[in-house]
Amino acid sequence: MYAIVKTGGKQYRVEEGQTLLVERLRDDEGATVALEPLLLVGDGDPVDGDGLKNAKVEAEILAHERGPKLRIVKFKPKRGYKRRTGHRQELTRLKVTSIKKGASRAKAAAKKEEEAVDGS
Repeated sequence: MYAIVKTGGKQYRVEEGQTLLVERLRDDEGATVALEPLLLVGDGDPVDGDGLKNAKVEAEILAHERGPKLRIVKFKPKRGYKRRTGHRQELTRLKVTSIKKGASRAKAAAKKEEEAVDGS
């Protein structure tokens, strides 16, 4: 089973046990965070939209890191204009611990009906 989750304005395809680098999260190392699922795919039909209300994707924060140095150069010929700056992105390394697909309303209602019929 895999899920498409959204964090930091980007979407990622994740599976249980997978590690990934995302934009910096505020939580400390070792904390568990819930990621926003957009799609769940596994056995059966894919789940999206209203079916995701009970779905949960949880991940553990392994470390806070910094990305590679990017060098930015601005240059205009014949004008003596040169600028050089750099940037390092703040990142968080996550490990996906669980992907849970909650019971949908239709299935829950069907189970309640079956229990009511069996009980009477």
